[in-house]
This record gives sequence, C-alpha cells and structure tokens, in this order.
Amino acid sequence: MEHSGNDRILLSSAYFAPVYYYHRLIRANTVFIEKHENFIKQSWRNRCLILAANGPMALVVPVEHGRRPGQKITDIRIAWHTSWQRNQWRSIYSAYKNSPYFDYYADEIYPFFHQKHTFLFDLNFGIHQQITHLLKINKDIGFTEEFEVVEAPFDNLREKISPKISIERFDPGYRQPEYTQVFEDKYPFMPGLSILDLLFCKGPESYGYLR
Repeated sequence: MEHSGNDRILLSSAYFAPVYYYHRLIRANTVFIEKHENFIKQSWRNRCLILAANGPMALVVPVEHGRRPGQKITDIRIAWHTSWQRNQWRSIYSAYKNSPYFDYYADEIYPFFHQKHTFLFDLNFGIHQQITHLLKINKDIGFTEEFEVVEAPFDNLREKISPKISIERFDPGYRQPEYTQVFEDKYPFMPGLSILDLLFCKGPESYGYLR
C-alpha cells in the first residue's frame, strides 16, 4: 500500500474515518488535526461508510443547523431528535456480527453509541483516541492553533479525504489491497470503507495492513 506525499500531514476531524485516513496517519511523522475550519457538510466529519447486507451504507451523525455556512467545526452540536445511535448500532451489528473480530472489539466501540456527546468534534476525537488505541498506534496528534493556508512541507488532507473525491486524484500511486470482507460472496472487494470494516475483519492484523 504505497502513496505519494509528505510525512507531515494535516487531517480533518472525522467520524470513524476511512481506512486511507489511518493509512496516512500511521505513515506520517507529524500529524495535526484541524480545529479551526468551518464545518463542511456531506463529508467524513459527520459520516462514515460501512458494508451492509444490501451494499454500502452511510452512517450519518445528525447535527444542529448543519446546513448553515460559516459554523466552526468545534461549535457543531449533535442533534438528538432521532434515535440515531441505536439505529446505527443496529446497522453495525447486523453488518459485522459475523465478522472475525466483532465480538473482540464490540464492547470497545459500543459506548460511542450509548453515551451522549454535545459536540461533534468531541465525539470524533474520542472515537479517534479509541481507534488509535485499538490499532496500537502510538503517535502524538496535535491540533491547529488557527486556520491558515497550509503549504509544504505539510500535506494538507483536510478537504482531500472526502466522499466526493477519488483518492487517486491526489494520490495516484495508492491502491488499497484487498482483504476478506463479510459479504464477499455478494460483492467484490469494496475499498474506501470506514476503519470499522478493517478492524472487524482484520483485527490485530490491521496495523500491519495499514502500513
């Protein structure tokens, strides 16, 4: 799994980020997460993609006033007018209950679908800390002190890692290696899914895979 780019990277906040996000994080020497950008809708900031029995499924965290432009990412509040946590956990359970490592990790993931966070950024960073712990990634992560144009030697991935942008557009050497997914009898290998897919399917081998 190779990529072009620098070993100093800037990432956005993300909700159970895609595999590529952690691939780049593991390989980087210096990692910052953007804390001062405005919220971008229809991005990985409040959604992730899993593989369910009927195909790819987006799990979206509802946010208050999410369509209003100019809201700082750290000010975005999670909306609680639906039972989104319960519904998403049911979807994850249904999709991954037969995966090799679901039972191994489920108790570590479930609290994020039970405890209530006020702010999206705090939820995302809590998830990020747990994922790096489970993957045994020992790396210091910094936060930006202000929003600014980022130039070399940093590789600015804030907006590049997006559901709307093909990774090959900015990292043409990248090819995600195949691994056994839950519904391989129904679908060809699907790249670009949430880190949850890799974690439940590859377990302790995930770190080596990401490198």
